[in-house]
Amino acid sequence: MTSGLQEFEPIGEEVAWEGRIVRAGIERFRYADGEEVARDKVWHPGAVGIVAVDERHVWLTRQPRESAGLRASLEVPAGKLDIAGESPLEAARRELSEEIGKQAAAWRELFCFFTSPGFSDERVWLYLATGISDATDGAKTEPGERVEVVPWPLSELDGALVECDDSKSLIALLWLAARSASGLA
Repeated sequence: MTSGLQEFEPIGEEVAWEGRIVRAGIERFRYADGEEVARDKVWHPGAVGIVAVDERHVWLTRQPRESAGLRASLEVPAGKLDIAGESPLEAARRELSEEIGKQAAAWRELFCFFTSPGFSDERVWLYLATGISDATDGAKTEPGERVEVVPWPLSELDGALVECDDSKSLIALLWLAARSASGLA
């Protein structure tokens, strides 16, 4: 079965606004049949999320997300790919230390996904981090960040799913719940 979809190529962009994290504007594309289309777009450097698990807990954060009107968003530790030349795995290691003051003995990339491909190129890489211990330098949040570290009991994972509104964290917690249900926890 063929989908009828065609190849396309980017042919130009107009950035209307640029902030500290994202750029926004219009990008134009040309399809193989010659048709040109324009799409609103938000360019994003990408991000990482970490499923940090020890024998009894998944390590989460709770922090305000003012842009969404959330006073206490329950999330996996995460952060942007905002250091030039840093790989997603290196960013994940850095973010785990900075956000919750932990390090991991073992890392495994689970998968990556686009958060909202209809208008943004933001891609998130999710990692499983095990062998959790305290980082030597402790948590170092960025100025203006208000991060509460939440060691959530694995036995109460359903409660975290109910409380969570963040897409990357829901994906991570659903993966963990499925893994636990299959006896792999």
